[in-house]
Amino acid sequence: MDRLSLEPITIEMVEAVFSGDRGKLEAITGAKVPEAWPGRALVERAFSASLDAIRADPATRLWGDRLVITSGVERLMIGSVIFHGRPANGVAEVGYGVEETWQRKGIASEATRECVEWALSQDGIVAVTATTPPWHTASIRVLEKSGLVKIATEEHEILGEVLRFERRR
Repeated sequence: MDRLSLEPITIEMVEAVFSGDRGKLEAITGAKVPEAWPGRALVERAFSASLDAIRADPATRLWGDRLVITSGVERLMIGSVIFHGRPANGVAEVGYGVEETWQRKGIASEATRECVEWALSQDGIVAVTATTPPWHTASIRVLEKSGLVKIATEEHEILGEVLRFERRR
């Protein structure tokens, strides 16, 4: 991964995002943060938790979560890979996002594949899953390139029909 650095998300980073302190986040990460990312709403949605819940158990809530930062002269924060917390049942759920101007360059696939492989190497983890709407062909390609295969179609309370993908150990 010469062009990317996958760096652990810390509670200090999350607190900087929640407080809207872009300068602090850039100082912590040593990377320029894009104007459109991140924001409190995005963080709450990504972690499915409030700041208090994340503070109460950062090791569980931030388990495996990584920022995607460009390697090179100018470090740019361009996305993230999130696991929705350390799984209690051995099945980790992954999500990812890349800034729009960096999409369609293989970055999401590269970062997600690396994080999925990391998760599957952790004790007690037997599978990694993800869901995506059936119309989201770019997301489907990312999951397939990360070694996940479609295992089911499900109904999601907000998104409607979604495809579930999985990669087992």
